[in-house]
Amino acid sequence: MTVVLKGHIQVLKEDLASVKAHLGEHIRLTLDESGCLEFRVTQDQGDPSRFTVFERFQDKASFNLHQRRVDNSEWGHVTKNVTRTYVVFDDEDGIKVVT
Repeated sequence: MTVVLKGHIQVLKEDLASVKAHLGEHIRLTLDESGCLEFRVTQDQGDPSRFTVFERFQDKASFNLHQRRVDNSEWGHVTKNVTRTYVVFDDEDGIKVVT
């Protein structure tokens, strides 16, 4: 059962340099996770404080493991002040909006 997350994060200007500095490692670690099928985070050209996020995981268990890893990671610490606006599509549970 595939899980897809689509949305964006809005980064405070004072956190932008740190978020950008840690983004590459966050992407690399996520793509290395078991069950990660696709993962993209791209900075918006019109609004440098906004990053579009797209994630696709093999199943709910893989997605949940990713969420737990992020919560306890350097990326989780660096992005603790960002505003997250996501929609999660889960074949098993349907659609969930996360803000």
